Amino acid sequence: MWRLINAYKTAVVILVVIVACVVFVPSSAIADWTHPMSFSNAELSRKDFSGQELQACEFSNANMELANFSNADLRGAVMSASVMTSANLQAANLSNALVDQVDLTGADLSDAIFFEALLLRTTFKNVNINGADFTDAILDGAQVKELCGIARGVNKQTGIKTRDSLGCR
Repeated sequence: MWRLINAYKTAVVILVVIVACVVFVPSSAIADWTHPMSFSNAELSRKDFSGQELQACEFSNANMELANFSNADLRGAVMSASVMTSANLQAANLSNALVDQVDLTGADLSDAIFFEALLLRTTFKNVNINGADFTDAILDGAQVKELCGIARGVNKQTGIKTRDSLGCR
């Protein structure tokens, strides 16, 4: 009986949210919305995405070895479980991005912004993080320890020291 009541309450809440969106969201906003690009499961090695607007794009399970994302706007992008060995992410903005379980071995992350990014179980072997900003990023303790060992510099866009953004002692 209680399951039925809870299911009913959930259905009512969902219906109210849908109605509110239809009634209160201007039709022009709906007409202007486009689904973000998806490059999931794609072969993108050596591709040049430098300087591109790639907000909320999906790159999960993609091979992006040696890809160039320098100065790209990747805010909110999903890069989960991808290979990005030797990729160039110099000065890229990855704020609020999902960069979990990504192999970044040999990548250039200098001056990149990882504000509030999720980086759990990501590999950071032989990376350049000079000037990278990890403010409020979610990292494993072992990752923070590893990155603090090589952290130096100040991010040119945010003015935040890499060591401070990682909470290094």
